[in-house]
Formats: sequence, C-alpha cells, structure tokens
Amino acid sequence: MINKEILLARHGLQKEDLMRSINGEVCNAGKLLIGTGKLSQEVNDKITDEDFIFFLQESAKTIDSPGRGMLIDPVLGDLPLTDFDPYIRGVIRWMNELGIYTFGSCDGHGRGEAKIFLKNYPNGKQLELLKAAIPPSLRIRMEGKHIRVFYPKKGQSLLLEFAENLYQVWKKPSFLKDLQANHFKGLLLECLNVPGVSTDEKRFRSRLRNKLSTLIDHSFIDRKGNLLGFVELGDGPTVLLSAHLDTVEEIVEGREIIEENSILRSSEGILGADDRAGVAAILAILSRVKKTNFSGILKVAFTVEEEIGCLGSRAIDENFIEDVDAAIVIDRRGNRDIVTSWSNYVPFCPEEYGRLFEKAGQLTGMDDWKITPGGISDAMVFAEYGIPSVNLSAGYQNEHKETETVNYKSTFETVLLVESVLHHQLIKQNSNHVMEWK
Repeated sequence: MINKEILLARHGLQKEDLMRSINGEVCNAGKLLIGTGKLSQEVNDKITDEDFIFFLQESAKTIDSPGRGMLIDPVLGDLPLTDFDPYIRGVIRWMNELGIYTFGSCDGHGRGEAKIFLKNYPNGKQLELLKAAIPPSLRIRMEGKHIRVFYPKKGQSLLLEFAENLYQVWKKPSFLKDLQANHFKGLLLECLNVPGVSTDEKRFRSRLRNKLSTLIDHSFIDRKGNLLGFVELGDGPTVLLSAHLDTVEEIVEGREIIEENSILRSSEGILGADDRAGVAAILAILSRVKKTNFSGILKVAFTVEEEIGCLGSRAIDENFIEDVDAAIVIDRRGNRDIVTSWSNYVPFCPEEYGRLFEKAGQLTGMDDWKITPGGISDAMVFAEYGIPSVNLSAGYQNEHKETETVNYKSTFETVLLVESVLHHQLIKQNSNHVMEWK
C-alpha cells in the first residue's frame, strides 16, 4: 500500500503545499490538496492512485485556474497543476523543483507516448538525472528541448513511478545513486543469465562482443580465446580493465534469480556472479567514461579459463598488454576491498598504486575502501608481466557455492570507484610508481 507522502508525490503534491503561498494566496498545489482532502476523508489510507486522480479532477473543477501550463513561466509563476494531464502532473512538478524547467506537457492519454517541452536545453547532470529516474519499463528519448517518454499499453501509471523517483531525488539527492544502481541491475541480470563454464565461454563471449561494439573502438579474440579491445580517449595513460568470462560450473538451466532487497541469488546451483559481476561493472564503466575527465586509452581484457588456473590471462596476447601502465581487475568477493597482494607474500603493485584507490573512494564519499591481501586472480598474473595491478571487490559472496549471492548496489559502487580513479586522473602515464615497478 502506498503511504500518503508517496501518494501525494506521485501526483505532484506534498502536505507542505498547504502552507505555501504565492502572491499572498494559497498556491495552486495547496488548493488542490484542500479540495482532495474534503473529498477523500472517507477513503483515508486505502486510497489508490486511480481514486486520487478522480478526487484531483473533481477538486480542480472548483479552482479558478491561472491558465494552461504553456502560458506560465515556471521560474516566475505558480505552476497551474489543475490543468496538467493526471499522469504527468507529478513528473512536471518535480522536474521544475529540480531546476529542469518546463513549459508544456501531455501524458499521452493512454496512447503510449508522453511529451514534455523544456524551457532550456538540459545540461549533462540533468540528463543523467532524468535517465536514472525513468523506470526500466519506460523508454525516454531526448530531442533538444523536447522529451518523449514511451510507455507500454496500459502502462500509463508508470509515469507516476517516474514522478516518485524524481521526488525522492529532490528530497534526498543521494537517492540518485540508488536509481542508477537499479538500472545497472538490469545489465547484471543479463550477464548472469548467459551460461559459460570454463573452456566453454564462446556463447557469453559472443554476446559480450556485440555489446562492446558500441562502447569501444576495436575488439578481437586472441589465440587463447580472450576477448580484448580498446577505446582511445585522448593523451594519457593506458589502463587495463579486466574480468573473467567463465563460471566455475555450469549455470543450471531454467533456474530463477531471486531478488531480496539489493541481494540476488539463484534458485538452484551457483549464481555465477563470480565473475559476471565484474564483467557487468566494466561494461557500465565503459558506458559512462566519456562523461568523465579521463584522458588516455582504456583497454579491456575479458579472460577465459580463470577458474581453472588463470589460463586465459597467462596466455594473453603479450603485444596487447605491452604498453599498459596499470591494470584494474574486478573479481574480488565482498565490497570495498582493494587487493594488492596474494596473502601478503606476492605483491601485485607498489603500495602507492593501491592507495590511489583509497583516495578515489574518499573523493566519491566511500571512505571505507581499503587495501587488503587476497587470493590468486588475474591481477597476480598481470603483475607477473610487470603491470601494477589491483583486484577490486565485485559485490559477490560465497562464490563457487549454491549459497552464492551478489549485492548489485555494491557492484555499482565499484563502478563509481573506478570512475572516480579515471575522472580524477589518478593514474599517470609513465608515473614513477609504474616505472619503478616495471
């Protein structure tokens, strides 16, 4: 059941509107609330969105409207919420509260497409916010100052979820990360649902290469079967991102992935988050990196047969990695670990390289990313080639067991950590720690 605060927010209202005045009068939203309160007293907490829309429409009939939405400057005047289509009222209210000013809208009247007209061209942060707030079942298209929101048949109510998400970000800006993580979950689930046990990674590798075609400049498969590629993003260091394609055993056919809060687990057999979580994280990093300040070359290595002795990375095309300044592997259990050695005996990198990731965590509000020893992984193999390497937590637990789980929010936090390293240009080309290590 929807609580009162969220119900109001989905329709562009909040109880504080009753105390807000414009030019000495109760604001338009407050007038709507007064009217709906009188009409809906007998419904109390059991009210539905459909009920509330009816009460809003009845309340609007009693209010002298200040004019259609297109005639009101949202910066200077009171939004005429009485005149908005019922399923887009909330979206418009919270977009304007968030500084994304509109001058017209239509909810599509159930025909599958809503339209929003903006006062100004949206900036990068505003676009990022809108794309994060849109529910996965909706599709958004930006066309200059014109936004088109596509919804499925009988899916008009999904616009109310869009409004709810915008409200939550307006109320608590950090909620944006939760919305972004929820979108990331879809990518992770897609990776988890493709089989690929060690020595039989071909199907997943093919699927992954198709995805890479829109994210990087070039990809190829080396003699061992590793999927390699790169994207040039200016002058600077060459950084390798790596995860492995194989799972320790086959994914059970027909299994279901069960979600409990932000935790995913398999109904039967292993989940496969080791290391599909790392693969999904790298795909997300690639999709976001062009919005950062990173300048350099990003290389990717999706290796085969890691689970049976890191055989893919040990046989990797050495010409491909000879110019790599530093490597970032995402294949560690848990969250917030920066693995820089095997059991404190075999270092993967100089200590200062690991410290860069602690600093990146601090810069993005995650102070508890810490250096720690760990086990054998592709990071150790890349270190043997003379490349400073770390292995970062990918959010999974209990790998290789039927109790395996992954916290997709933790995995997404790893995306944000690597993004912070790249954005703040913490890895330098031919830096002292790299030269001394090699």
